[in-house]
Amino acid sequence: MRTLVNIPDADIEALDRIAAEKQVSRASLIREAVGDLLDRHKDDVVLNGFGLWAGSEVEDGLVIQRKLRAEW
Repeated sequence: MRTLVNIPDADIEALDRIAAEKQVSRASLIREAVGDLLDRHKDDVVLNGFGLWAGSEVEDGLVIQRKLRAEW
């Protein structure tokens, strides 16, 4: 996907220097940076899910499992 992002000139110059050192494109560096950011935050989704159902009317999974097995 293409996207349009405003990046300050100083940051573009720094990206260009790093890209030249690594012999990669600026776009490649930006993709890598976005990937790194998402990797750092992917655990946040999991951690924020803990306790999501606390206090709700949903029964414990083991209780549901036992009810279903009792039907057999």
